[in-house]
Amino acid sequence: MKQKLLIAAVCMASSCVAADELKVEMIDLASGNSAGVVTITANEYGTVFTPQLKGLSSGLHGFHIHTNPSCDSAKKGEKNVLGGAAGGHYDPENTGKHGMPWSNDNHLGDLPALFVDADGTASQAVLAPRVKLADLDGRALMIHAGGDNHSDHPAPLGGGGPRVVCGVIK
Repeated sequence: MKQKLLIAAVCMASSCVAADELKVEMIDLASGNSAGVVTITANEYGTVFTPQLKGLSSGLHGFHIHTNPSCDSAKKGEKNVLGGAAGGHYDPENTGKHGMPWSNDNHLGDLPALFVDADGTASQAVLAPRVKLADLDGRALMIHAGGDNHSDHPAPLGGGGPRVVCGVIK
């Protein structure tokens, strides 16, 4: 009994979360300021991403799991890409294809689009039915400037555009 109380006290002091829950601090790539947190939990239907974000432009935004655990900028040719060190969409099966989060023949990192209210806040959860919590360790969570049509046409990777907010999943 004393051991359980000690573990609980240590966890409260260090902000522990349950083993089936992850909290990801999201950073605005332009300013370096916190944009809030995305809490990730598993349930019988898949993995739920629940944002508590602020300061975003209203509307739909591309929302993806990226391969590398970094939100640093990276050079792509002569261009500096914010969040470029996160790499591409997480695609462990090497499908090379962007698609719907519930499809089996595309990037595993393709999540449902993130909705941002008129006041710049995002709080509506999205469900990724194919993603497991074990898939997420050592990855980045990325929000893009524009919406996502879950297709490679007419624009590659759903047309989400530049990376604007990122968090490393630990």
